[in-house]
Amino acid sequence: MSRAKIDFLYLNIGHFLDHLVMLIFATVAALKLSDEWGLSYAELVPYAMPGFVAFGAGAIVAGWIADKWSREGMIAVFFFGIGSSTILAGFVNGPLSMAICLTLIGAFAAIYHPVGLALVVQGRARTGIPLAINGIYGNMGVACAALFTGFLIDTAGWRAAFFVPGTLSLLIGIGYLGHLRGRARETDDATVAAAKKSAPAAEISRATLLRVFAIIFFTTAMGGLIFQSTTFALPKILDERLTGIAGSASEVGWYAFLVFSLAALAQLLVGYLVDRHSVRLVFAVVGLTQALFFFAMIHLDGWLALLVAFGFMFVVFGQIPINDVLVGRMARSQWRSRAYAIRYVVTFSVMASAVPLIGWIHGRWGFTLLFEVLAVAATAIFLATLLLPGRRVTEPAVVH
Repeated sequence: MSRAKIDFLYLNIGHFLDHLVMLIFATVAALKLSDEWGLSYAELVPYAMPGFVAFGAGAIVAGWIADKWSREGMIAVFFFGIGSSTILAGFVNGPLSMAICLTLIGAFAAIYHPVGLALVVQGRARTGIPLAINGIYGNMGVACAALFTGFLIDTAGWRAAFFVPGTLSLLIGIGYLGHLRGRARETDDATVAAAKKSAPAAEISRATLLRVFAIIFFTTAMGGLIFQSTTFALPKILDERLTGIAGSASEVGWYAFLVFSLAALAQLLVGYLVDRHSVRLVFAVVGLTQALFFFAMIHLDGWLALLVAFGFMFVVFGQIPINDVLVGRMARSQWRSRAYAIRYVVTFSVMASAVPLIGWIHGRWGFTLLFEVLAVAATAIFLATLLLPGRRVTEPAVVH
């Protein structure tokens, strides 16, 4: 296997672990800690908020350091950081100490998106498929968080749900360091060649650039609300809506895994489409379909709820590579990590605020109102995509 493919594999594994560790607590809180700590699900959820704040706020710092120092070095810090902080979370005995550990996990997990995605698109002309493959790994991390956590709760206790992935991350970090040391440093000529390979094919006016980034940030905010609400709450949604179907933590975890893993394939389809067709058309269809599925889910339960849950997760995951492709095409290589950082600060800031929103809405009205809110957000995404340039957005242009 070539060094470039090994690099890509480590980046994909990193994306998998990034989303897995961020969602362990969601399943643990829903299926175990409510009983053990004597707190309701609505009371436990806010303790996850500091971690998601750190997940968003840390992206700017991580992107700046990566652009100034080393993107590969920051990925190594990521592996060791999430590994040690996740293991630490397995030792806590109360919600406050758990919140502190989740904040540490979020701070180190913040490294991945601005740095890892900049490495994924570096030197590539067509970025849709690589971002989609990388996105699938991230979504499989979301899926496996519910599956592995549910399984470990039933077989080894909730603490093992933190110990196992934390240890795995440390071992992968050691392997990644060995890979970096065995790889020759890129020469200045190679770096320049990579930059030229991803250079703009045509000029894009400043007004168009600003319009596209405004749409990216708005749809990122709405998409962050939808993504966090669905991925964080899905184990609890399935626990409530699959009446008579899922009776244990492992069964809920399996159904969540089934939904997440099948829906992850949406990124590959969307990545293929945005490399070959109008971004505006693909984005609009994705946004509109989200809205329709959320409206349909409001009063469903049983097998039909499971089917519609797969439907809305398919299009929720499908949106992810679209914004990443747009950022990769519009941002120059020299500041691409910072561009991704800003995009993910918006995403994760909204995601952090979504966590207490989920608990507040669920505690008063259940998930019915939540799906109504998500349907409105998806409709807003659809309307915003109609403002994108009519032609296919090409490689980024130099703005003078």
